[in-house]
Amino acid sequence: MSKIVINGVDGNFGSLVAKYALKLMNKEDLVFTAPKEESLKEYKDQGIKTAIANFNDPEGLVKVFENADKVLLISMPFVGEKRRQAHKNAVDACVKANVKQIIYTSVLSAAHPFNPSIENVDHSYTEAIIQNTSLDYIFLRNSLFVEAFTSDYLRAVEAKETTISKNMGDGRVWFISRKDCAYAAACALNNHLLHRAVLNINGLEPLSYEDFLAIGNKATGNHITYTRLTDDELYAYFDSIGVPRNTDGDFSKSPIKATSEGMVTFGTTVTQGYLDVPVSDFSSLTGRKPLSIQYIFEHVDDYLLGDRHPTE
Repeated sequence: MSKIVINGVDGNFGSLVAKYALKLMNKEDLVFTAPKEESLKEYKDQGIKTAIANFNDPEGLVKVFENADKVLLISMPFVGEKRRQAHKNAVDACVKANVKQIIYTSVLSAAHPFNPSIENVDHSYTEAIIQNTSLDYIFLRNSLFVEAFTSDYLRAVEAKETTISKNMGDGRVWFISRKDCAYAAACALNNHLLHRAVLNINGLEPLSYEDFLAIGNKATGNHITYTRLTDDELYAYFDSIGVPRNTDGDFSKSPIKATSEGMVTFGTTVTQGYLDVPVSDFSSLTGRKPLSIQYIFEHVDDYLLGDRHPTE
């Protein structure tokens, strides 16, 4: 009997991993965690083992992770020192708890020292501290979730806007669905052949943002154009529509459930080519191809970002 711990099953990503894991693995081997008891009720009612996992309580994490075969660490939905400390608490707990393997959801080019993304600081830090322990690991370096971009596309359509402003230049991205990335995480949890592995989880093909809009326009019958902005111009635009700069901001009136700091610096990353990584391990890990952007736009209501869940 194995012990597979899936953290954050109350979140958008973790809930998908939980769903896929139940299809791939024996229910008896799974432990689902969340920061609050009420978030676990639906799983407890199904007879799944659950536990409270507070990433600000290192000793509590040790008890939850004790002797686990695998622990999934989904990167926290906030950015900066708080996230790095939460991740370190989880990694330290895995070491103390005699965990055999940790699986971490990272981003493409996370180890590149010149990657300009503000979020990359946290990911490169987390990868480094894991690699400097005795833990076995799998890093899933995910491309950009397409749901952020389909949601923004529909926002523009509903607001009767004719153009979307980005600072992505003509850089290319292998956009991928969050659902595909969650399925890849479930497959990694079910894989016993990969050790100290770094995998690129890319979408089907590299696209510029103009290519992305062309697919969306054809599938939906709209005609949204692309306005290229500098980083400073894009910050000013996001400020004007009430998008918080960072995850400490107020998202209640923001039309976009993401931070401007994250989006702008990811745009810089795209422009400079850090997300155009022509290697993907998705199919070899999962046994199928990732979803196409055309398919996603044809079923776009199923591929939206959803609310943020910045529990700490």
